[in-house]
Amino acid sequence: MRLTTRAFVGALLGATALATLGALPSQAADPIKIGVTGPYTGGSSAMGVSMRDGARLAAAEINKAGGVLGRQIQLVERDDEAKNEVGAQVAQELISKEKVVATLGFVNTGVALAAQRFYQEAEIPVFNNVATGTIITNQFKAPDYDSNYVFRNSAYDVLQAGMMVDEAVAQGHKKIAILADSTNYGQLGREDIEKYLGAKGVKPVVVEKFNIKDVDMTAQLLKAQQAGADVILAYGIGPELAQIANGMAKLGWKVPMITSWPASMQSFIDIAGANGNGVVMPQTFIEDKTLPKRKAFLEEYYKTYGVTKIPTPVAGAQGYDSVFLIAAAIKQAGSTDGPKIREALENLKEKVEGVVTTYDKPFTAADHNAISRNMVVFGKVQDGKIVYAKDADAKNAGVVRVKEKSSN
Repeated sequence: MRLTTRAFVGALLGATALATLGALPSQAADPIKIGVTGPYTGGSSAMGVSMRDGARLAAAEINKAGGVLGRQIQLVERDDEAKNEVGAQVAQELISKEKVVATLGFVNTGVALAAQRFYQEAEIPVFNNVATGTIITNQFKAPDYDSNYVFRNSAYDVLQAGMMVDEAVAQGHKKIAILADSTNYGQLGREDIEKYLGAKGVKPVVVEKFNIKDVDMTAQLLKAQQAGADVILAYGIGPELAQIANGMAKLGWKVPMITSWPASMQSFIDIAGANGNGVVMPQTFIEDKTLPKRKAFLEEYYKTYGVTKIPTPVAGAQGYDSVFLIAAAIKQAGSTDGPKIREALENLKEKVEGVVTTYDKPFTAADHNAISRNMVVFGKVQDGKIVYAKDADAKNAGVVRVKEKSSN
């Protein structure tokens, strides 16, 4: 049977097209987009930048090893400016325009509460790696919601508040003053401290509030001093916590100061100077090179960003670890589908080695917090750095603290 001229030409063109397609290089798979949102400008920027830079290191490490599911990770970074309304706008953009499969970040509790509802509605996992408000992972819990898409690997406020109170009591203090900033973060932390004190039958001698950007804490400190306070429990971020330390020095009044974790921020160290020495705070991570994984992380961070210390070590370490946790879930799910990633996070089968800890089934359907109290130590400001506050913790720096399985 003979081909017509038209059929012959068509067959020839088809064969040529197939040959051409075979000669073309295979197209690279689309990257896996993961959002990274935090305050990269303003008073909280030391936390946001440290978190973002830690996440960048993790993504680069994963991509160098071949990526996930044969695809590279692409971080889509956005500055939420520590503003609730900006955080909400960023969340909607990352979901609708950028089509992220997950988002990491949230330094500020208020921003997290305003923004993460969009991820919940879209069924896309959102991973808090710095914000600590206790309510964050409870915002969409059962029985009101069938599934919860909010996860976290920072030490939430109930843990910190309990540690702060227990430390004050263990030191023999009986007249406790509470100072907290006026944000959601500060006021939720204050509530946790007061509840914990109440359970011990202790009533603070004074409870005072201050605002972000306040530089004079004289009024609040005078009330605490006049009430006979023998210790200050302070909940806030670096700049304002530093002003408390400076205010005490100005008054010539020296009592121990136990704060929430952000006294480890570089801004606290820079503003407080020598007045910050001796201030203690809960920490999940200390810049210590005893463990090989931590040593490699710290050296790579210092080299990449040209620094000798991480501006906010906890944020940098938790940002780094969060990328590995999300990557492990995507790999296990074999998919970038939101519900499948969530299910994988709730039942991670392989251990994930991070720099804060080695995560061994860090989450369940009922528990979306990766950190339990036994994993948190006290850090202390000492001559411009954060060191272990307790000799026992320093001696055990080479021991990986793992999550208590009974933690809720």
